[in-house]
Amino acid sequence: MATVHDFMRYVVDRKGSDLHMKTGGPPFVRINGALIATDFPPMTASDCERAALDIMNDDQARIFKSKGQVDFAFSEPGLGRFRFNVFLQRGSVALAARRVLPGSPGFESLGLPGVVRSLAEESRGLVLVTGPTSSGKTTTTAAMINHINSKRRCHILTIEDPIEILHQDRSAIINQREIGQDAPDFLLALRAAMRQDPDVIFVGEMRDPETVTAALQAAETGHLVISTLHTRDVTETVNRIIDFFEPSQQNQIRVSLAGSLRGVVSQRLVPSADARGLVPAVEVLVMNGRIRDLIIDREQTHMIRDIVAESGFYGMQTFDQALLELYRRKVVTLDDALHASSSPHDFQLALRQEGLQPVS
Repeated sequence: MATVHDFMRYVVDRKGSDLHMKTGGPPFVRINGALIATDFPPMTASDCERAALDIMNDDQARIFKSKGQVDFAFSEPGLGRFRFNVFLQRGSVALAARRVLPGSPGFESLGLPGVVRSLAEESRGLVLVTGPTSSGKTTTTAAMINHINSKRRCHILTIEDPIEILHQDRSAIINQREIGQDAPDFLLALRAAMRQDPDVIFVGEMRDPETVTAALQAAETGHLVISTLHTRDVTETVNRIIDFFEPSQQNQIRVSLAGSLRGVVSQRLVPSADARGLVPAVEVLVMNGRIRDLIIDREQTHMIRDIVAESGFYGMQTFDQALLELYRRKVVTLDDALHASSSPHDFQLALRQEGLQPVS
């Protein structure tokens, strides 16, 4: 009988990214963005429960029993590291696992623009990496941390739920804290960080106004803070940070964000033209005086995208500009670029202006 370890091996052998298990069907694997049924037999409720118990420790099993879901990382020699979420659906156990690639790849190998490296080299302030689930945020933040680790003599402190990519000390020293194991929650871990002499703080995700406030305060007091959000683009990212707070607090948050934000990197993964994988399309905001004014002035915040589009000199670019360049270089197909674009109509107009595609 196949086990969860066999399923993980299947993912690794086929260079998949995700594994899904639920009662009534075979395990599914995501390969190059598409979910594909495996040739394993359909799983029963007891099969799923056995798979979960096989990879959970006693503490994780206790959390699952009390809350109906649990997140954790699982490592196995020869297979590598996976991030698991075990949860209940229709009263039975289900599992979703994300494969965490070993090591921290460089910016160039990931296809990230050079401005991402520049943001990682900031000495203080807030840098946000955003995008939907499975858009490569973990890989990009790991590349930033790896770059800092290789270039800067400093103390890097990460706060993660769970720890996904393990970092070894190089030029920097790195302490990685896992929520539930090393700290009870993000807020308390971030507050405690101020007593741990960090130079760089990575916060796995900002989920509530208290954590956002603590991150902004850390950025304002001379630390480089890197974090992630589940937002679609740079404008939504700014609005999401502000909308965490009550209207009476938002003017002050706008001023604080405008003073501490250094940049936003928003990502979408697009199938490569050669069908060998996924490539990032990246929208980038870099703080300057004009962007700062737009964040502070509620009536003008909606203009951020226009300023990003006009500010290539600073390394800024919109998603549609990034996709146009990927299509020009034949890295992605026209259909995939259109599907990933923020405004397909505007994207087609840009294609026509570049002489790449007439408007139909």
